Formats: sequence, C-alpha cells, structure tokens
Amino acid sequence: MSIEQLTRAVDLLANQVGHWTPARWRDQGDQVHKLVQRLADQAADLAGAPRRDVPRLSDLALPDQLKVVAADLAAAAPPPELTTAAAEEIAALRHTLT
Repeated sequence: MSIEQLTRAVDLLANQVGHWTPARWRDQGDQVHKLVQRLADQAADLAGAPRRDVPRLSDLALPDQLKVVAADLAAAAPPPELTTAAAEEIAALRHTLT
C-alpha cells in the first residue's frame, strides 16, 4: 500500500470525526487518541527516536493530531507492510466508529 493510500485513509477518518459533538467525543475519542499514539510510536521507531506520549490537547484537535503523526510516519519512509497495516487499522477504526 502506498503513502497516498495511507494519507487517504487518514483524511477519511479525520473528516468522519471532525464534526463530532462533545458527547460523541466523550464516548469514542479515546479510540482515536489511541490510534494517534500508535502511529506516533511507529514513526518514532522508524526514525530511531524515542517514543513520546501524544498529549490529548482537546478532542477537537485530535483530527489535526492524526494528520500530523501520519505525516511524520510517511516522512519516516515506512516499509510497505507497515503502511498497509496502518491504513487497515485506520479503515477498521472508521468502520467501528460508524
């Protein structure tokens, strides 16, 4: 799977959750934050950098945080199997959240 496909999956999820109400974020925001953290950890591992906790700035910031960590992951030149796994995880979360 290509970086473009990963980026597309991220965009679809960010657009899906970007209009959520505060109640919806309370119910399902943790799932999005956990995904952001996993992607950040993968990017750090590939870059040879230490893993760091992604702060939960606010629920409304999570779609932007998702895009940033996905861009970091793409910049780290992930192998195709990691790109595929990340895109599949994002797609699975999208379907879970519908």
